[in-house]
Amino acid sequence: MPVRQLLILRHAKSSWDDPKLDDFDRPLAPRGLKTAPLMGRELARRGWLPDLALVSPTLRTRDTWRLVAQELPKHVQAEFAEELYEAAPATILARVRQAKATNLLVIGHNPGLQQFGLRLAGAGSDESVFKKIEAKFPTAALARFTLGEDWADLDFRGARLTHCVRPKDLA
Repeated sequence: MPVRQLLILRHAKSSWDDPKLDDFDRPLAPRGLKTAPLMGRELARRGWLPDLALVSPTLRTRDTWRLVAQELPKHVQAEFAEELYEAAPATILARVRQAKATNLLVIGHNPGLQQFGLRLAGAGSDESVFKKIEAKFPTAALARFTLGEDWADLDFRGARLTHCVRPKDLA
């Protein structure tokens, strides 16, 4: 069985400028418009290319995905998954278990995405990376996990956390 790669990406910085907007409809802030493509370029540079992206359907996550995808060297199919909006770790895990891809990218929200990453990290995980995510998983942060089993068999503590990349790490 091939080694599988799971990438989790928190949406880029969103704008709070319009208090009348529903949370679901908040756009990216100027900083988010800069960091989303930066993270896409970093994915391409490292060769961490997803086969499938699972994206929360909010405006800020869709825009994050659009800007990331423009920087990738190949087209990547995206699925907009309603259940990822404000999802708890168990909900994210359930959706990941349904994936049909070798390399998977999940774009979502905190606190669920950060908690999911912390709960997913198992044996062989890099302790310094774990502590970095535990301290803070800021907007546009990216965590990388590897695993040997099929997605359907994935459970908490079932993946190896290898990297955490934040926009400020790339400046």
